[in-house]
Amino acid sequence: MSSASESLWRRLWRRLDTRLCLVVIAVYAAAALYGEIVYRYYRAVDRTPPYNVVHETARYIPPAITSWISSSDSAKRTQAFSKSQKGEKLPKFLLGSDNLGRDVFQRLVQGTRIAFHVGIMTSLIAIPLGVLLGCLGGYLGGAVDSFVSWLCATVASMPGLLFILAIAMVAGQGLLGIYLGIGLTTWVSVCRNIRGEVMKHRNRTYVQAAHVLGYSRFRIMFRHILPNVMHIVLIAFSIRFPASISTEVFISFLGIGVHDDPSWGIMINNARLRLWQGVWWEMTFVTLAIFLLVLVFNHLADALRDLLDPALRSEKGE
Repeated sequence: MSSASESLWRRLWRRLDTRLCLVVIAVYAAAALYGEIVYRYYRAVDRTPPYNVVHETARYIPPAITSWISSSDSAKRTQAFSKSQKGEKLPKFLLGSDNLGRDVFQRLVQGTRIAFHVGIMTSLIAIPLGVLLGCLGGYLGGAVDSFVSWLCATVASMPGLLFILAIAMVAGQGLLGIYLGIGLTTWVSVCRNIRGEVMKHRNRTYVQAAHVLGYSRFRIMFRHILPNVMHIVLIAFSIRFPASISTEVFISFLGIGVHDDPSWGIMINNARLRLWQGVWWEMTFVTLAIFLLVLVFNHLADALRDLLDPALRSEKGE
């Protein structure tokens, strides 16, 4: 990493708002890693993971963090339920339990794991595809650029959500269909941004010098031009990541995708049916988790654009 890049990242870390964003993202990443370890362990030993264990006698237990509000409807309902169980001591759940007595906190952690899976895997599909086509179209021009532009216009003209649903249904249940559906439909904006930046760079002095030295077109594109447009890739990732998560939540809410694991969309679909009963905690905590993750990534994308985009830095005289 060059000293200029290090300086930019130090400036990014010095900003209090972006530092808070990075800390929040680190907490989410740690939760996702913990959820992955739990998931892999119980899958290896062929046992039901704790977040899927049903406790019929522990349904609708309110969050332990609100148990001090003894006058609340949820607390009264829990006390009445406890009496009906002949004095049986009910377990405590940090974020409450759902309609099957499953721990909302553990299911929320597993939802974080799935969200990070979707954000990372779809970005690994969409961003390399967009970068490759953008570099080819922007640098080679001619018929190649015409084909890339036509392909972008064709994909962009399709109803995105319907295309994702179609791919997910063809690929079958599970995350693979979600990965392919979102990844193959969200590369267009990355391609257009990379193409525009490459077109700006292809006539600059350093590119002409590389061409005079006899370097191949692919070496010039990927060894000389691409490092100078990497800020587009970083910004694209920080934007695509939360957008992919939001799309997966909506698709899971519709019942397409994972079924055995607690995706955030599945949890919202499950919780909405019980809001009228006063069971508010599952919907509330899942919504807050989604809102906070999308918020910090969008804020981080703005900060990265301000610090890494050469055009914006030059306007500010940096």
